[in-house]
Amino acid sequence: MQVDLVSPEEILFSGECTQVLTRTSNGEIAFLNEHAPFIGTLEIGAVRLWQADGTETAAAVRGGFVEVSGNTVTILSDIAVPADRIDTAEVQAELDAAGDDVEASRWAQARLRVATGQFD
Repeated sequence: MQVDLVSPEEILFSGECTQVLTRTSNGEIAFLNEHAPFIGTLEIGAVRLWQADGTETAAAVRGGFVEVSGNTVTILSDIAVPADRIDTAEVQAELDAAGDDVEASRWAQARLRVATGQFD
């Protein structure tokens, strides 16, 4: 299936995948070839992509939408950061400084999980 992961700044991924896994407001959901049409809002969390060549790619996302139509999955994120662009030391400092800010803490934790490949 064709998958496009887009942030306001750039197209982070566009290509063929065998599976997509992400978290929506209704919980975690996986998309495979020929998935039924779907539209959902994204929660803070990871988007995991299993590319057709066997490579797994991940990005942390903070809000947005996912749409499945035909054999195409389009992920329009408010903010998205690929795993290879996450500075874990910087994000750990943000997490430490987050204090009682639940939203900031969840965003930092999501980026750390994506950067280290430790998915729940």
